[in-house]
Amino acid sequence: MKRLKLLLALGSLLFIVVLLIPTLLVIPFHEKTSGSLIEALQPKPSIQPKQAGPDVEVAVYRSKEKRIEHIPLEQYVIGVVAAEMPADFELEALKAQALTARTYIVKQMLSDQPIELPKGANVTDTVMHQVYYSDEELRKQWGSDYDWKMKRIVKAVQETQGQIITYNNAPIEAAFFSTSNGFTENSEAYWQNDFPYLKSVASPWDKQSPKFYHQTAMSVAEFEQRLGVKLPNDGSVGVIVSRTPGKRVAVVDISGKQLTGREIREKLGLKSTDFTWVRKGEEIVITTKGYGHGVGMSQYGANFLAKQGKTCKDIVRYYYRGVNVSSATAFLNRLTAKR
Repeated sequence: MKRLKLLLALGSLLFIVVLLIPTLLVIPFHEKTSGSLIEALQPKPSIQPKQAGPDVEVAVYRSKEKRIEHIPLEQYVIGVVAAEMPADFELEALKAQALTARTYIVKQMLSDQPIELPKGANVTDTVMHQVYYSDEELRKQWGSDYDWKMKRIVKAVQETQGQIITYNNAPIEAAFFSTSNGFTENSEAYWQNDFPYLKSVASPWDKQSPKFYHQTAMSVAEFEQRLGVKLPNDGSVGVIVSRTPGKRVAVVDISGKQLTGREIREKLGLKSTDFTWVRKGEEIVITTKGYGHGVGMSQYGANFLAKQGKTCKDIVRYYYRGVNVSSATAFLNRLTAKR
C-alpha cells in the first residue's frame, strides 16, 4: 500500500514538472526579447530642429569639396555654433552664439552682396564668414563625445529658434571673437565701418580665458622682412604712437615707418592687436593679450557672464549696445519673397 502511495506521489510530481518546464523555459526568453524590443522602439532624440517660420535654406560653399550645399537655416545655425564655440560652454553662452550665428546669416542673405563667393552661394564655411561643420564632420571630430555635445548645441539653437539681434529694427553686424584683452573694440578702430552698437565695453572676465596670453618669437630678419622695415642698431624695435578705445595698438612707428596695429597683427600672424615686443639679440619676442579682432561679443566673456547667471539676452545686450532680440519672421519672409 505504501509502495502504491509513493508511486502515485512521484507520478503527480512528474506531471507538475512536465507542465512547468515550458513555462520556465519561455519566461526568461520572453522577458529578454520583450526588453530588447522596448529598447529598440524607444524614439531617439532628434538633432534636427524644426524650421521656425518660413522655410529658408542657406547656400553654403563647401570649401574643401568646392561645391554649394543648400542647408535648412536652423540646421546651418547648429553647424556654426558647434564649429565656433566649445560645446561645454554654459548653455546661455551657447544660446548667445546661436543668436549671433542666425543674425549674421540673415543679414548676409538680405544684403545680397556676396564678396569673393561662387555664384549662387550665400556664405563659405570658413572664417571668411562663419565656420560651419556638417553633422558628419562633427561625428568625426567629436567621436564618443558626439551625443552629449550635440544635445547641448541643439538645445541652445532650439531655445533661440526664430530669433535674431536687431538695432533700429534691422539685423546687426553680429561680430564675435574668442577672447578680449579686457575690453572689446570699436568697430571703426579695426574696420572702416562705424556701427553704433559695436562700441568698446569692459570685459575683465576674459583674463580667466586660457587664450588670454600668447607669446611667440621670430628672428630679426623675419620680422624686418614681414613688416618691410629695418630696425636700428641701438636695439630698439619701435614706438607705439597711439592706442584704440579698446586699449589695443592703433599705430606704431618703426624707424620712421608707421604701421597700424591691424597691419602688424596680420603680417606677423599675431593673436591680437594688443601686443608688446622686446628684442633679445637676433630675436624678437612678442607677447599678445586676447585672441581675435576684439569687435562685438567675446565668446569667453559670454561664457563667464553665463556662469554669473546672465541670460543670453543679457549677454548680447551687453556686448552689442542698444540692441534688441527680435523675431526673424519678417526678415525670413523677405528672403522667401526674393526667390
